Amino acid sequence: MTAAAASVLRRSAVELVGSAALTAVVVGSGIAAVRLTDDAGIQLLVNSLATAFGLFLLITVLAPLSGAHFNPVVTLADLASGSRGVRDVAPYIAAQLLGCVAGSMLANLMFDLPPAAWSGTHRITPGHLLAEVVATAGLVFVVFALARTGRSHFAAAVVATYIGAAYFFTSSTSFANPAITVGRMFTDTFAGIAPASAPLFIAMQLVGAAAGYLAVRLLVVETRGRVGTATG
Repeated sequence: MTAAAASVLRRSAVELVGSAALTAVVVGSGIAAVRLTDDAGIQLLVNSLATAFGLFLLITVLAPLSGAHFNPVVTLADLASGSRGVRDVAPYIAAQLLGCVAGSMLANLMFDLPPAAWSGTHRITPGHLLAEVVATAGLVFVVFALARTGRSHFAAAVVATYIGAAYFFTSSTSFANPAITVGRMFTDTFAGIAPASAPLFIAMQLVGAAAGYLAVRLLVVETRGRVGTATG
């Protein structure tokens, strides 16, 4: 194996681990929240806080190793920006998808549930679909605005804050990630999404990612010579 191939494999493995950990946080905290209280608002607050804290930790620790994307739209936008090589894209996205499914199954097992069960939570409404466009566009804009202005060192805090807020200001609770959308199909719990709802969610996320990236290119003046990775 060449050094370049070994580097891609190592970074993809980091993406798999990070994606699995993030999904376990999202799904596990959702299960815990439902078991702790019957109040839907508190359940969502618990889920959002745990997700924000988990994102901050994972980006801080793993960004120097892989860029800490954990999200195919971030990887694709990184490719479009010129920071990520074509050879990284397929391994990264495959690792993110596999990691998110594994993380969902891990969360199920930690709470004594079957490792995989299709979610019965149908989420398709016009408002939810628009919310996924908005949530994903905002995420991509935040990540790449920081990168283009040389402030990627703030990404852990800013991305975590954005996602924590988006749980509440979007009706869809801000999935904003095709891989985690796939992973959340495998848990019939608070954070789940029915398989029938996932394709349109993913389509809207891709639309949002394109809109967010276009907005960055139009509105943000690059103040460094190289954009760098999306989150590190």
